[in-house]
Amino acid sequence: MSNVIAKIEKEQIKTDIPEFRVGDSITVHTRVVEGDKERIQLFAGIVISRKGSGLNQAYTVRKISYNEGVERVFPLNSPKVAKIEVNKLGSVRRARLHYLRSRKGKKAMTVKDLATNRAE
Repeated sequence: MSNVIAKIEKEQIKTDIPEFRVGDSITVHTRVVEGDKERIQLFAGIVISRKGSGLNQAYTVRKISYNEGVERVFPLNSPKVAKIEVNKLGSVRRARLHYLRSRKGKKAMTVKDLATNRAE
């Protein structure tokens, strides 16, 4: 039974996803359907967590919009996500960055930059 499920999941997993980690600044291009029209909406922010595995993997992106923190959880393999762009690599020492929720202003979006030396 699990072989059948694994086979179906393998067909639905996206292969064009760039590698990104918690702390990276990314832009997520999402497809938005309004009536009979479809458009692409951008959501740019810092990845504060990743959870799940395989087909059920998801990530949370946080941004500051009009002095208010906004978070969205995106399924990694969703057909609604058109593209993911990695803007800036970040260097963090935690798996979850929920402490950014209590910060205000520029400190809420500041993560140590990682220019080149990420061990891949």
